[in-house]
Amino acid sequence: MTKTALITGASSGIGKEFARYHASKGGDVILTARREDALKELKAELEDKQGITAHVFPADLASADGPSDLVERIDAAGLTVGILINNAGFGGQGAHVDRDLEDEHAMIDLNVKALVTLTHSFATRMAAQGGGRILNVGSTAGFAPGPNQAVYFATKAFVNSFSQAIDQEMRDKGVTCTVLAPGYVETEFADRANLNGTKLVSSGGATARDVAKHGYDAMRRGELVTVNDPKVSFMMNWVMPMLPRRTVLKMVGEMQKKSA
Repeated sequence: MTKTALITGASSGIGKEFARYHASKGGDVILTARREDALKELKAELEDKQGITAHVFPADLASADGPSDLVERIDAAGLTVGILINNAGFGGQGAHVDRDLEDEHAMIDLNVKALVTLTHSFATRMAAQGGGRILNVGSTAGFAPGPNQAVYFATKAFVNSFSQAIDQEMRDKGVTCTVLAPGYVETEFADRANLNGTKLVSSGGATARDVAKHGYDAMRRGELVTVNDPKVSFMMNWVMPMLPRRTVLKMVGEMQKKSA
């Protein structure tokens, strides 16, 4: 299995830390995101510090042809992907009917459609190569409906379900699929999602570096679903399912609501 990892959303946050961690283990990287300058800076850092090769492919994966175009460009460059890390995604605070519909659609296009396209394309190639690893970045948001972030939570529920099904389908072909479901992480995500001022953000979160390491290591072990915080994992898997549905909706909605 090739050590080359394709990492989406690699220009900042968890994606950048995935790239750093993989490179520290001697693996080459294919970096993609919209911000070409940030990707080039990361390429220079990794090649200088780790002595690996970093390939930069700027792309808007939320656009209609973005994911398929990226696949074609990687193929044309003669690169073989052994690890796929679908990290790119964004959220958006507010009631669904108050939010811009185009922004909601873009969220679905990036969080779901791009992830499906890249998984389909590279899982096929990995099986032909004799094996590979896929890591899809979900969220604890995928464990419950999310008032005031309805579309984001729904996209992460899709990632959670889809990833587990893909693992079952592909494992006997040597390809595993892990879903990383972190709680809140201190990245640019809160700014992009307009979450500053909510209880979710004010309570603090994990570092991008710790979350990336946790997810990457779980992927290498072939785990199915992993939550970086044991307490959060217990809450999501054992407490939430036992609570009345209306109670869960109220709790989650309050966490996503802006303070007065």
